[in-house]
Amino acid sequence: MDRSALAAGPGDGWLFVDHERVRPLGLPGLTVVPRRGPGPLSSDVPLGDGLWLSSEGRALVDNLGPSRSRGARPPRTLSTRELHDWIARLVSARRPEQIERIVEQAKEAADAIGRVHRVGEVRKLIAAADGGATVTTESPALSAAQAGRGYDVVRVSQLEMLADHLTSRPPRPRPVTGEHVARQRFLPFYEAYFSNFIEGTEFTVDEAAMIALQGQDLPSRPADAHDMRGTYELVVDDAEMTRELRSVDEYLDALRERHARIMGGRPDVRPGEWKDRRNQAGATVFVEPALVTGTLAAGREIVGRLDDPFARALYAVYLIGIVHPFDDGNGRLARVMMNNELVAAGECRIIVPTVFRYEYLAALGAMSDGGYPQALISVLDFAQRYTYQIDFSTVGTAHEMLERTHAFTDPQIASEQGIRLTLPSSLPRTEN
Repeated sequence: MDRSALAAGPGDGWLFVDHERVRPLGLPGLTVVPRRGPGPLSSDVPLGDGLWLSSEGRALVDNLGPSRSRGARPPRTLSTRELHDWIARLVSARRPEQIERIVEQAKEAADAIGRVHRVGEVRKLIAAADGGATVTTESPALSAAQAGRGYDVVRVSQLEMLADHLTSRPPRPRPVTGEHVARQRFLPFYEAYFSNFIEGTEFTVDEAAMIALQGQDLPSRPADAHDMRGTYELVVDDAEMTRELRSVDEYLDALRERHARIMGGRPDVRPGEWKDRRNQAGATVFVEPALVTGTLAAGREIVGRLDDPFARALYAVYLIGIVHPFDDGNGRLARVMMNNELVAAGECRIIVPTVFRYEYLAALGAMSDGGYPQALISVLDFAQRYTYQIDFSTVGTAHEMLERTHAFTDPQIASEQGIRLTLPSSLPRTEN
């Protein structure tokens, strides 16, 4: 109960419980602090062996009560800021019918402890977190929600953690200067080719070149052809790819404009319009539609902490990946935003070849589901090293190097046969 209800367990070696015992119970590494309450309520969650977890509504009511720390022991209840942060996080992650259930739980708890007036406080705080009321608060999350820019508190916390981790990584610059300028002539073409291929828009290289480089149509697959052409025309546009997005509003506008350019051949996915329905991939549920712009805005503010172009690029791809702000085309857009950061800083782009698809997606999943950034850092660092070593001066030269390094290999076949993406520098030299 009390602050322990948030984590459903101890915090920093302290566990607060509803029990008739009077004195705290000291255990190795844990102190159990009891207080007498009404006992289990019908809305509480049974854990077995006579243990119960306070419902979210009861936890809200309990934590509205004041308390003080005593020596090393933290306050029994949350501070006002902690409570407001929690409510913002709770409301951002719940549907309306779930919120109403929490209010019903709060009513039961308030009746049980004789604090009926707290139900009104709960309602007001929930309304504030939903943008429908105003309360005085020091919580950034609740302040944003009241201003109509509520964000996903859990995801923004992940983004802050990622940014903190990236600031501790020493830069490894891969500048596009001298001979590398000519060597990257057709890199945007292959960037667009692979970015579409790993999303299921599959062409041969010759077909993709016909569409993107020669401007020809593919009557049998007009939508797929537009995906390829739209992506290529965006990533080959120097003015767009070197553009610095200086404000949150400029960033949000650029996302919509770029999405419309990429997905303009698919009116059914509403190009350039924020999603209006929840989306997910496997067990990963992305940010709720109502919190999309707020989460993007909060996330964009955090990127200001990062100076290293690679760090900013990695952060950019993860931000779009975890929000998934559009109905479709989010992966392509995420990689455009990633390379925008690199090109604007004069650094080498990153391509994710077909054979590298599983590693790339697994690394994104490790970050979004487990909060482990190192896999994503390693995968994208390797992908940039790889891209930097390919000679893209002609389509043919690039194709030969990509083929020799297994870039085009189907990831399932690669997995079954132990084939891996190979750095060109590790290949045996060929005799002329």
